[in-house]
Amino acid sequence: MKNLKKKRRVQIISIAFVALATATILIGFAMKDGINFFKSPTQVVENTPNPNEVFRIGGLVEEGSLLRGVGETISFNVTDGNESVNVKFTGILPDLFEENQGMVAMGKFSDGVFYASEILAKHDETYMPAEVIDALKEQGVYQEPK
Repeated sequence: MKNLKKKRRVQIISIAFVALATATILIGFAMKDGINFFKSPTQVVENTPNPNEVFRIGGLVEEGSLLRGVGETISFNVTDGNESVNVKFTGILPDLFEENQGMVAMGKFSDGVFYASEILAKHDETYMPAEVIDALKEQGVYQEPK
């Protein structure tokens, strides 16, 4: 009788362990597509990402690089003061999107061009995303807003 209880207890613990491991693996796979890392233009140029990797890129919209009204796709360069990356976006830009302003885009990098699926711009005259501030400080070109 005692031996049967011990076997049953070991079986239950084994099944619980397998269920926990399976749940952990399933959660890991589900989260894989939901995590988007931030990269600065310098990091993208130095370590070219996989074309299937979805990530966020941010910096300042380079002066004179914004091309609107040429087809459906909007093109511009994003810079961190050290490197620039060409960005193409098909859609409606946020109202506050303009040159020399901070922005963050989410998408994929392929053939030297970042194809954005979503673009976020500043909320007001002084706002800049924290990741962009960190990237600009790292390059030594960040200036405090007045």
